[in-house]
Amino acid sequence: MGVVDYGRMDEIFAALGFVAVGGGVVAVFAARHGRLAPRVALSAAGLVALASTAGSLYYSEIQNFVPCELCWYQRIAMYPLVVIIAVGLLRKDSKAAWYALPLAIAGLAVSVHHYRIQMFGGTDTCDISASCAFQWVDAFGFVSIPFMATTAFASITALSAASLCNPVTR
Repeated sequence: MGVVDYGRMDEIFAALGFVAVGGGVVAVFAARHGRLAPRVALSAAGLVALASTAGSLYYSEIQNFVPCELCWYQRIAMYPLVVIIAVGLLRKDSKAAWYALPLAIAGLAVSVHHYRIQMFGGTDTCDISASCAFQWVDAFGFVSIPFMATTAFASITALSAASLCNPVTR
């Protein structure tokens, strides 16, 4: 086994966030034109949720970053998405995306708010030991953990919506 360069993991996670958003945009257009099976879109949403959960656990359990209050709210929205989407796929539930969308949208709202606090300041009501304004990651000069969460939630929202767009191929 090779040695993992943990310094490069921030850039890898940031790049995955951009890929997820791009995939979400492509999926919406493909679904609108009948070129994407709903199951494929929902599977992709599940993969984004799984990768995001793994990234979150990597930062807290391997890098020992202390999650702030807003990070915990984002985790509360993200972690169940893995299970909800997986169960929906296993049960072949054509409405599974409807179960995922409320959590994805709520997580998106929290992560956008968190990113705004980090980038532009604002009311930080979090504990001083785990400040919501503190930026643990700064990849490419603007990508922080809340930014990565925003890309993940936006992608899951888009992919879940795309899975609902094409009832013909269900």
